[in-house]
Amino acid sequence: MKKIIVILTLLVTTVSFSQTKLYVHKDADNYVANTKTIAILPMKVKIKLRPKQMKNFTPEQMVEMGKEESLDIQKAMHTWFLTRKKRGTLLVDVQIPTRTNALLKKAGIDIHSYDEYLPSELGEILGVETIITGNYETSKPMSEGVAVGVAVLFGAFVSTNTAVMNMDFMSTTDDELVVNYNKKVRGSLGSDSQDLVNILMRKVSRRIPYTK
Repeated sequence: MKKIIVILTLLVTTVSFSQTKLYVHKDADNYVANTKTIAILPMKVKIKLRPKQMKNFTPEQMVEMGKEESLDIQKAMHTWFLTRKKRGTLLVDVQIPTRTNALLKKAGIDIHSYDEYLPSELGEILGVETIITGNYETSKPMSEGVAVGVAVLFGAFVSTNTAVMNMDFMSTTDDELVVNYNKKVRGSLGSDSQDLVNILMRKVSRRIPYTK
C-alpha cells in the first residue's frame, strides 16, 4: 500500500524543463519605480490535443475551452501575485481580474481580443501603469485532469501536460516592453493550469524587477 501511495505521489508531481528565455529592459528599475499597479489581461490560449482527442470537440468548443482556460490562468496568476504581495516580495499592487475584465467590457473591448489596442490605451481604461499580456499553449486543458486521474487509477496510460508561456510586461506610459519571459514546463498526472502557472511564476519571480 505504501508503494502505491509513493508511486501516485510521484505521478502528481510537476517537473519543469530548463527552456527559458528572458528579456529585461535596461531601464526596468525605473519603470518599476513608476508603477503603482499592474493588470493581468487574459492570455491568448492555444490547446493542442492529439488527433483522436480533437475528434471529440468542435472548433467552437475548442475556442470556448481556450477562453475558459485563459480566465483560469488569469485567476491563478492573480492569486500568485497576491501571495507575494502579502509576503512583501511584490513591489507593486495588482488589479483584481474581475475589475480588469469589467472595465474592458464597459469600454466595448473583447477581453479575449484586444490586440488592436496599444498598451497605453488599455492602461488608460484600466488605470494602471503596467499590463501583463501573452500567450499560453497547453497540451491538456484543466477539464481533462479528472478524467486522466481516473484512467490512471484503473491502469490506463498516464498523460502529460506540456505548457509554454510567453509573457510580456508592457508599460502603459510609453508602450515599451519592460520584461518578456518565455518558459516551457512539463507537468505529469494531476497537474493543471494552476500548478503550471505556479511553477512558471515561481521561476520568473527570481528574475524580474517587479519582485524582490
